[in-house]
Amino acid sequence: MKKILVIVESPTKAKTINRFLGGSYVVKNSLGHVRDLPVRKLGVDVEKKFKPTYQIIKGKSKIVKELQKIVKQVVEVYIATDQDREGEAIGWHLIESIGIPSEKIKRIVFHEITKQAIEKSIKNPRQIDMHLVNAQQARRILDRLVGYKLSPLLGKKIRKGLSAGRVQSVALRLIVDREKEIEAFKAQEYWTIKANLKKPEKEEELNALLISRQGKKYEKLGIANNKQALEIIADLSGAVYKIVKITKKEKKQKPHPPFTTSTLQQEAWQKLSFSAQRTMRIAQQLYEGINLGKDEHEGLITYMRTDSLNVAVSARKEAMDYIGAKYGKEYLPAKQRIYKTKSKGAQEAHEAIRPTSVFRAPETIKEHLDSYQFKLYSLIWQRFLASQMADAIIDMTGVDIQAKNYLFHASGQVIRFEGFNRAYTTTTDTNKKEREYLLPPLQVNEELSLLKLIPEQHFTQPPPRYNEASLIKTLEKHGIGRPSTYAPTINTILSRDYVRLIEKRFFPEKIGVMVNDLLVKYFPKIVDISFTAQMETDLDGIAQGKGKWIKLLEDFYEPFEKTLSIAEKEIVKIKIPTKPTDKKCKDCGSMMVIKQGRFGEFLACSSFPKCKHTEAILKKAGVNCPLCEGFVIERISHRKRVFYGCSNYPQCHFISWDKPVLEPCPLCGAKYLIKKASKKENYLKCVQKGCTYRKQLNSERTTGE
Repeated sequence: MKKILVIVESPTKAKTINRFLGGSYVVKNSLGHVRDLPVRKLGVDVEKKFKPTYQIIKGKSKIVKELQKIVKQVVEVYIATDQDREGEAIGWHLIESIGIPSEKIKRIVFHEITKQAIEKSIKNPRQIDMHLVNAQQARRILDRLVGYKLSPLLGKKIRKGLSAGRVQSVALRLIVDREKEIEAFKAQEYWTIKANLKKPEKEEELNALLISRQGKKYEKLGIANNKQALEIIADLSGAVYKIVKITKKEKKQKPHPPFTTSTLQQEAWQKLSFSAQRTMRIAQQLYEGINLGKDEHEGLITYMRTDSLNVAVSARKEAMDYIGAKYGKEYLPAKQRIYKTKSKGAQEAHEAIRPTSVFRAPETIKEHLDSYQFKLYSLIWQRFLASQMADAIIDMTGVDIQAKNYLFHASGQVIRFEGFNRAYTTTTDTNKKEREYLLPPLQVNEELSLLKLIPEQHFTQPPPRYNEASLIKTLEKHGIGRPSTYAPTINTILSRDYVRLIEKRFFPEKIGVMVNDLLVKYFPKIVDISFTAQMETDLDGIAQGKGKWIKLLEDFYEPFEKTLSIAEKEIVKIKIPTKPTDKKCKDCGSMMVIKQGRFGEFLACSSFPKCKHTEAILKKAGVNCPLCEGFVIERISHRKRVFYGCSNYPQCHFISWDKPVLEPCPLCGAKYLIKKASKKENYLKCVQKGCTYRKQLNSERTTGE
């Protein structure tokens, strides 16, 4: 029997596809790229139109030789690598490395690993798309030029082991610039006044906010201090609170579209606390196939590296059938929902991330998934289902209340029809507090009794530090990077010690600030948002056959090389100052100083290099260890995220991601609380399992009592 070879990237993907194909097919995997630029040298001849020198990756020779042997024995070779630029380039490198005859080559692509999709792709093969390959080559060479030319400069002028890159350097600049904004921020005081009112003879209460005086609206900082607030309260003495206007309207809330790569990473961070890297790793597993029993591997989601919101007609129809049967016809929209992609350069031929079958509900396959897979699959399944459902309908009520020449406003809302919220509520909807706020029955000209006027002090807040979700959102908004780059970009700036994660927020390290400032001064284009975004647009043009990849490299490299030469001459080696301490060296008695190393700050003997004694800096959290006689200190994880552990480690294994606070729980008597931080609030909660104590840090409100 004449055989056909199918080549994919991973063993799991090979196993899943092999199940769908008959005995005439041989499915093999390449374990990703088999060929790349050399590791320890540039590998690009800038004098000969940027000709790259590719070589077989270490450890891949055996795979290449095995595939060469099989190719000679088959009649056709289907290149079934992923459908994006990287997948196209992997396929091209396989053809070049193995030496596959052109008459045998067929390229197949699919958005999901299902029997129907595989069979359809085999019936519709094409050739390797060299536009996509050249776009990938251009990106790879650009990154190599920046990395191999600029990184040594940083190592020479600042410290060894540093690196620069087109996307990572822009991400670092965003974080450093935000920190500088926060440092320069000056908080401004302002006050609000709330009227706590009730209907006479009734128990029902409502709160109304002061919004204007004599028809002039109070701006955010309109009541500047306590004195002004007290003057208004005094002026309201004896006022009659009368309802002058009631406004009712209907609000329709539309569902969010299905996930793209960036929105999946953002929502998985917000709802599941998954890093972008973890999200993509788990999504890859769901895409490539999960064993659902009897060794039946099934791809559970469509391709997870995408910026498209397109959904196959068959998938929309399947969702409509499921929604009608599961929830009822009232949960179906008037017509099928079609979403338009707003992302720059999005590839509409791709699809959004969705389940390969909406009838495969998460609970029905839970036993075959680990906890992480189940959580992420549930998120993807619910979001897609909701995206195809009817609007939620909310009845909004606004009430204007006159008191002398002041106007107060109260609002309420009732969810009349939950619509898509029956299946899924996004974190943004939760943050907007799209919940019910009930008002008592009210009428125009009705008078209300004042219980009390409540003045509240506030301060303007600085812009928040980036977390993984907001950084990815900002990069995507400006067109920086592409779906496949967000997770590795974040991982790089963390691994280089440019930034640190504290309570899930990015803080720039001193070395990160120094690198950024040098790049901003001497290589402004490398860290310029507009320039980097335009470069992405140009790469998209090459992928679409609208640009020349060598011309793009020439236009970039000539001014870059000139700037590099100037920087080499002008930049004086930056000496990282050491801080003195009052601690003596245990070995020689000299004073210890604080130095900055690759893994952050540490203590070193001031007599170095005569004395090479060093010590770690222990940052105490102010709490004794609950398990032993030690004390809790800050530690750094391999992903540069701060966590808290016992000073007696490894003898004691106490660990916490949340900062301990030396305050006993008033409910259960636990020795300490932990500080939790989210996008909207900070609060303390008890560490004891089952204890409900919780205290807001931005107010005096407590719950669980």
